Amino acid sequence: MIEARHLRVLRAVAATGSFSAAARELGCTQPAVSQQMKALESSARTPLIVRTGRETRLTQAGEALVRHATGILAGLTAAEEEMAAIAGLRAGRVRLVSFPSGSSTLVPTALAALRAAHPGTRVSLVEAEPPRSAAMLRDGDCDVALAFRYGGSAAEWDDLVVRPLLRDRLVGLVPEDHRLADSDGAALGEFAGESWIAGCPRCRTQLVDACGAAGFAPRIDFATDDYPAVVGLVAAGLGVAMLPELALESVRTEGVRALTVEPSVEREIVALTLPDLAQVPAVAAMLDQLALAASR
Repeated sequence: MIEARHLRVLRAVAATGSFSAAARELGCTQPAVSQQMKALESSARTPLIVRTGRETRLTQAGEALVRHATGILAGLTAAEEEMAAIAGLRAGRVRLVSFPSGSSTLVPTALAALRAAHPGTRVSLVEAEPPRSAAMLRDGDCDVALAFRYGGSAAEWDDLVVRPLLRDRLVGLVPEDHRLADSDGAALGEFAGESWIAGCPRCRTQLVDACGAAGFAPRIDFATDDYPAVVGLVAAGLGVAMLPELALESVRTEGVRALTVEPSVEREIVALTLPDLAQVPAVAAMLDQLALAASR
């Protein structure tokens, strides 16, 4: 196998015309240069240098290899510089996937802070709900996934690095003229018999489970992943809903009232990545900025 250090020696010999001059240029001994050249010729399986007295000249194969060596060594130098830039966060890329309410609340703050601290790091963003976001991470389609889970589903991410960010409580949402609109809170069982507006499939499953634990099955008349649509449907008197507090931070809530619900229902917001990716400086910085955004 031809090694970069052998190519550097060959190029020095070609430029200086002798082993001794190449040794002086490279800061090593003449025997070391001779040994490197023998190793290179062994790898190439053909003579590269012809020695005539104190001078050397390249064979045709040697001339061809020197021509290629310039480009090869330049490419290696560029690669080393790029890797150093990525390691030092002067460059790099993070592909982030997030669920919608995370995209409108945690992500903007985290991205602005990352750009200010490391302007050479590029971040791309696409949206997906879990479990799709975790599947994208495993498939290599993203580097960091902002996701959420409800109780009892911890094992689904056993193969991933999980960075807990915050606990996001769900609140009840009712129209302004609802019988419970003036209450500070309500037991979930008080919503039995109501028409419900449900969210994403994972949130819908959680709603059914929570209502079942409260002794009733919710009548789901509408289902939408769009939080402004949920608020609009509730405001129009078409039903009640349960939304995460994080979602309410990013939508207008005219015409509705938010109530605390007992027993409390929470979802855990986390950032996910793969074990190997967690060691990449740009990915680690993204995780740190998401954690800081959540703490605020």
